[in-house]
Amino acid sequence: MTHSGPHSHEIDARNASVQIYLNGELVPRERAMVSVFDSGFLMGDGVWEGLRVYNGKVPYLDQHLRRLQEGAKAIDLHIGLDRAELARAVQRTIDVNNMIDGVHIRLMVTRGLKTTPFQGPSVNVGKATVVIAAEHKVPDPRVVATGLKLMTVHVRRGRPDVQDPMWNSHSKLNCVTACIAAAKIGADEGLMLDPHGFVATCNSTHFFIVRDGAVWTSSGKYCLHGITRGNILRLAHDAGMVTRQCDFSLTSVYSADEVFCTGTFGGITHVHSVDGRDIGDRRIGPITTHLRALYTADINAQVGR
Repeated sequence: MTHSGPHSHEIDARNASVQIYLNGELVPRERAMVSVFDSGFLMGDGVWEGLRVYNGKVPYLDQHLRRLQEGAKAIDLHIGLDRAELARAVQRTIDVNNMIDGVHIRLMVTRGLKTTPFQGPSVNVGKATVVIAAEHKVPDPRVVATGLKLMTVHVRRGRPDVQDPMWNSHSKLNCVTACIAAAKIGADEGLMLDPHGFVATCNSTHFFIVRDGAVWTSSGKYCLHGITRGNILRLAHDAGMVTRQCDFSLTSVYSADEVFCTGTFGGITHVHSVDGRDIGDRRIGPITTHLRALYTADINAQVGR
């Protein structure tokens, strides 16, 4: 087992032989390397997406690629490939590795090679670095069954004039330090507040509560616009549920009927406790269960299964 939490998974020996997409070529994992002068290594200068494979396809792929392009545009990074070309590269990686289900993909784009260590793009040469790393990886069934233990951490989500939280950037130190803080106090995931003390998001997943049958999540001002987050809100609305994107404090969390986290890797994972307060009877609730079923059906419709 790699670790606890929403990204917990078993080590899969098949990953040693997967082919990695690297700037248009598919190379063995052990040869999938970039220069120490790459912008991603030197500065954390890049954007990325996490993708899941079902039935040999990636659901919501266009949504992911739109977000990738939006982030790249925001930091003035020229990917060099349009959405259709990126989609073909992703599918090529899946097909070459004969992957069908239980697969997680990291699509990464950095500003590329620099002639010397320096922040500015003026010393960049050549094209962007594009990497697609696909792995056999499935969520730990024990975490799915038991749920997550969350603790509020001291690390806050920042304002967009510091570093826009909508960027899915390679520079993730804000979330890394939140993850470390959570691990130090024995939690599976860190619950992060915004600069005003309202609930924002978790360090690697999005956060939802259920109160009186209504599904709440943060205002979205201080978190990544999650693909799974958005699709859960859509599915809940279409099912006739009341949904709220709003500011709320930990007081509303502690007395919630249900709590769950969302993300591309784990889908929907229920939360059994927050800051030592049990949520309900610690088991997955009926709204969370219903949303998980709706999400699974939506994915199956996306991939033709």
